[in-house]
Order: sequence, then structure tokens, then C-alpha cells
Amino acid sequence: MELFNDIRPYNDAEVSDILKRLSKDKAFHNILVKYNYPLISKYCGWLLTPVVGLMLANKLKKISKVDDFQQIVAKYMDKMIQETTDSVTISGIDNLDKDKSYTFISNHRDIALDPGLINYSLHKKGFDTCRIAIGDNLIDLPFVQDLMRLNKSFIVKRSVENRRQKLKELNKLSAYINSCIETNSSLWIAQSEGRAKDGNDITESAIIKMLELTHRKEEDSLNFTVEKLNIIPVSISYEYDPCDYAKAEELFEYDRQGCYTKQENEDMTSIAMGIKGYKGNIHIAFGSKVTGNYTTAQEVATAIDKQIHSLYRCHPNNLYAWEMLKKTNQQEKLLIDETKANIEITGFSDEKYYKFIQRVTECNQKHLPWLLKMYAYPLINRYHNS
Repeated sequence: MELFNDIRPYNDAEVSDILKRLSKDKAFHNILVKYNYPLISKYCGWLLTPVVGLMLANKLKKISKVDDFQQIVAKYMDKMIQETTDSVTISGIDNLDKDKSYTFISNHRDIALDPGLINYSLHKKGFDTCRIAIGDNLIDLPFVQDLMRLNKSFIVKRSVENRRQKLKELNKLSAYINSCIETNSSLWIAQSEGRAKDGNDITESAIIKMLELTHRKEEDSLNFTVEKLNIIPVSISYEYDPCDYAKAEELFEYDRQGCYTKQENEDMTSIAMGIKGYKGNIHIAFGSKVTGNYTTAQEVATAIDKQIHSLYRCHPNNLYAWEMLKKTNQQEKLLIDETKANIEITGFSDEKYYKFIQRVTECNQKHLPWLLKMYAYPLINRYHNS
């Protein structure tokens, strides 16, 4: 496994040294102070930082294995769910076999919560947690990489620009993913390189091509890969996206200027916002194993999309957004009426409606069309797959 040392998660034998490093990392301590004591940190964070460091070192002494660390993560997930959601429901997971390993491919809305909720679901149902693919753009700081790799994350080297080196890294990534399945370890990868900020969940065929690289010498390598990797599409539906205003602004700027420049630490801010922000009801739907006789990677991607779209649990605000977005188009009105009849959406109430209207009202009106699109797209995709 030395081939994968620079990208794989940490193992139990490495935990002690990594925790000692974290207990001395002042940048990590500063982040903890800002996150846990946002008001106090503005004025006397320098006083709190060494205290937090000592508290952290004491807490980390109790951890000796990766599973110990994940048990702590599970407690924070429980707290986050209790404080920022109305409910979290799970479906389809009982159809999985605890003795098998799977490649979970899900829609991608939140940097940390998507894989976090999938692992939370597995943990609650008595499955081993899965390994998590993360881009190297998220691990600029050493302590972030340590935390991620302690939590079973493996690194996708997206920042490599040299074509030859990029192909080498893609081959390594493909080999690592296949080795996970061979050693009975499930894993998660997002259906696209970045979050679907506009709510349009589409699987990139390049991901399927990357998975196939390891088996390209096999006869019918594409179907060999699909069969071996036990691909399970997963659809995660958030009633509310805590990052929706920020995403709408980014989409607006990209549409207006053709580009968008991220602010410093913007990804870390998005992670914190996603964890701390209100999410309403969340549903995690595990699909069935992707099977079939495919001739192209795009056909496999389309099969994954079909499950993700059809399994998406639509909320009333998805319909509200679609109605607001298309209220002047008669043809779309007919589609909305048909959708109301054919797609089950529960939970309608005056409270739900006014909560969404408040969200719309408080949004920068220049960004509003993009906000509406991100909430409408899941319903549009669900309609076309119903």
C-alpha cells in the first residue's frame, strides 16, 4: 500500500503521532477558538487559544484508533442534527449487505455534510463507515489534512496541471479506489468535481472513465468496472441549503462576468456555514446497484443520474421555487400541475410557505433567479425521471 501513502487515510498505527501534531498546531487552536467562541475571540482570542490547546491535548489522549476519532465525529453529527435540522430520514440502506463493499456516488451540495451524512447513516444502521474522497483544494492547511485523513478521507489531486502528472495521479486514484473494494472497504465519491450550486445534479462521465482506468486492459473493461465496484447511487435532499445565498451570488457573478474568484478561506467558510446553518428536513436515499450492458461512460453516468433524480425527496419549497420561477410561462404551468399530481410532496403548510417567502425576500434580488433555480432544479429533474 506504499504506493498510496500520499493520498490514503491514516491508519491506527499513525493516530498517536498525528494527534500529537494536532495538539501543538496553533493554527488549529485558533480556528477552534473562532468557531466555539466567535464573540470573545474578536477581543481576547489570544488568551483563549493556549487554554483551548491544553483542553484539546487532554481530550486527544483518549483517542488511540481511527474508530475512536470517528466516534467523536458521530457525537458532533448528533449534536448538529439536533440543533440545525427538523429531521433526518434514511431509506434504501436496508437493502445493502453488511458483508459487501460499495462505491457510493451521490449528488454533491455540501462539502462536508454530504459524505458526513452518508457515513452517519451507515453508522446508525450498523455498517462500517466508508472512505471519503476529498479534493486537495480543501487541505491547504496541514491540520485540515490531518483531520480529514483521520476521518477516513483520501485525497484527489485536482490541482495538478501537468498533463502527464495528472494522468499518473488519475491512475493512482483509480487503483486506490479499486483496492478499497478489494479489501472490503466501502467509499464515497461525489458525482461531480464541484458542488452542484445550481441544484442540477449531473454525474460527470469523467469520473466513470477514471474508475475504469485500472481495468482498461480487461475485455469489456467498462462493464467489468461497473460490476466490480458495486456502484450505489445516493440522493441527498436538503430542504434548505445554508449556503444558498452565497451560491446564488457566485452563480450571478459567473453569469455576469464569465468567472468567479473565491475569497481567501472561502471553502472553509462554506464548510462552517453548512454545518452551523439551518437545513430543515434532510433525506438520504440509497439506491440499488448499477447494472446493465453499457457501451460508454456517459451511459453509466446517465443511469446514476436517473436514480439520484428519482430518489430525491422533494420538499414544498422545491415546488414554490418552480412556480415562482416559471409563473409567466403557460407551458411550465401545465408541467407544474402535472407534477403536483404525479410526484408526492408532503408537508405543505402556511408556515412552510411563509418561511420560503422570507428566504426569497431576504435574498439579494439580483441573485434571486439563481436562488430559485437551485431549489427548482431537483423537482424539474424528478419530473423528467418520473
